[in-house]
Amino acid sequence: MAYGNTDGGTGSAGGAEPEASDSLRTFGAVVQALREHAGLSREEFGARVGYSKHTIASIEQGRRMPDRDFAQSAEPVLGNTGALRRAAPHLSRQAGLASWFVQWARLEATAISLYTYECRVMPGLLQTEAYARAVSLDVPPLPDPVELEQRIAARMARQELLSVSRKPPTAFSFIVEQAVLERHTGGDDVTRELLNQLVELIEGNWNVEFQIMPLRRPTHAGLDGPVRLAETPDHRWFAYSEGQQNGRLISDPKEISVLQQRYAKLRSQALTPEDSLSLLKRMRGAL
Repeated sequence: MAYGNTDGGTGSAGGAEPEASDSLRTFGAVVQALREHAGLSREEFGARVGYSKHTIASIEQGRRMPDRDFAQSAEPVLGNTGALRRAAPHLSRQAGLASWFVQWARLEATAISLYTYECRVMPGLLQTEAYARAVSLDVPPLPDPVELEQRIAARMARQELLSVSRKPPTAFSFIVEQAVLERHTGGDDVTRELLNQLVELIEGNWNVEFQIMPLRRPTHAGLDGPVRLAETPDHRWFAYSEGQQNGRLISDPKEISVLQQRYAKLRSQALTPEDSLSLLKRMRGAL
């Protein structure tokens, strides 16, 4: 699931850029102020430092991490103040989440209801650290060690949303394909730990409903792929869909209505929560 640093996938964001950090925004604002003070358009400035006007715009807006040569090239053009050269070593990206997922993560943080159907990997909110590491290392390109640790830390931190002590607690519904568990991602030890965590969570968190979609299911409402739905405190609904290297936040009521109908059908087609828990325990016992 090479879909960026997202809910459940590998986090291999490829060419996608993470959400801008405060340091990137500040650096970009300084570049823009110095450029405008020098009386240069983005195109003129870009030509002098060897970058396109589009790249200059991305840097100024805090959306792009400047490469190592940018500050050295820009300083003499922008007055040799030394500001860019001194600031460049302190730049950092927003850790752990891809830009397309950040909007959903913000909604998720305050949602009163969250529904997730997943057919590829265990949803990030239910992953163990070992499972998150395994899926992150499965799909090329491999992350660098720092990026990997940031990604895993961000995913583990989001699991605080499952707590019953939040006010009010979020109501969760998860529907996961049996094949996701049967795959044994990361090996038997990782799978055993994942199953243990799932059983403990289901038995200990009354706000979490977990259902397994069985391997054999002649009728299936989820053939178009994963879906996530969130209800806000003011009872508005949003949805999120994800694909290779991208994601889309959905706010159109007509689209959301269709996805709600599909999710309702999926709940009726999956094993009951009680039967799902029983299957998890049998799978754990078989390892």
